[in-house]
Amino acid sequence: MRKDLDHLPRVQQLELEKAKVILMTEFELATSRATQPWKKNGRILKIILFGSYARKDWVDQPLNGYQSDFDLLIIVSHQKLTDIAEFWYVAEDKMDRDPAIGRQVNIIVHTLQEVNQGLSRGEYFWTDIERDGVVLYELPGSALCLPKPLTPADAFEMASVYFISWLAKVDDAIEIAGFCIVKNKRNDAAFLLHQATERAYICFLLTRTLYFPRSHNIRFLRSLAEDQAPRLISAWPRDLKVDRRRFELLKRAYVEARYSASYEITLADLEAIEAMVRDLRNIVEVLCQERLAKLRDRARH
Repeated sequence: MRKDLDHLPRVQQLELEKAKVILMTEFELATSRATQPWKKNGRILKIILFGSYARKDWVDQPLNGYQSDFDLLIIVSHQKLTDIAEFWYVAEDKMDRDPAIGRQVNIIVHTLQEVNQGLSRGEYFWTDIERDGVVLYELPGSALCLPKPLTPADAFEMASVYFISWLAKVDDAIEIAGFCIVKNKRNDAAFLLHQATERAYICFLLTRTLYFPRSHNIRFLRSLAEDQAPRLISAWPRDLKVDRRRFELLKRAYVEARYSASYEITLADLEAIEAMVRDLRNIVEVLCQERLAKLRDRARH
């Protein structure tokens, strides 16, 4: 696994360095007053850049609304340290607001055991990181195990089960959202369209990589999915302000449509979002079917 960022422009190298410092500083603060041994002795074992900035195929067109995110894997010494709300929320917030970081930083947090289990099972998400990732920080003795490739038959079987079950969940959420729109239950419809979007990205990621992060943030899920398949970008246009605003409305719906009296969404926005969610669902189905066809062919040879 590489350890240099020479393939990136200097500005992006500096942004990653700033992100790394924020993550490590805030983690140290979050664990500094601990008394429990697992927390007091908690460590960041590795920070790994993965995705487009590791592979060298990022997009950087912020004026057009198209800009790849930084994706970071943080490997920690204990399962409880993976809790985003307790240990990583402040760092995420600081990275979002820091003017020295010019793009979104997404993090996933796992233990070394979890990552090595994924590698030993040959899950594509982890094997891709092991192949393409760039180590930004690591402690001695935190080596990743060698990937053990899945058999083509096992990969096809796992991906097929994920696809069938999750696409059905997408369709259920869209159907119930449509009912809520007819009944003028707009906030309920917004939440359900958020759920349909979240499930669509989970369906794609599981079928494509056999992994999805523990996150309800559809912007993060969108970033991971589009990093794997740029065709997904067309489901959510970014060129117009109204389209970007509608995606943010949908993103906020996970919490605010259920719990905030100030959350409002018009029927016109709902109908436009519903059309985009249906488009996303159809693109996901096509991409997953293509993926399954490739896996099926491999299994037969």
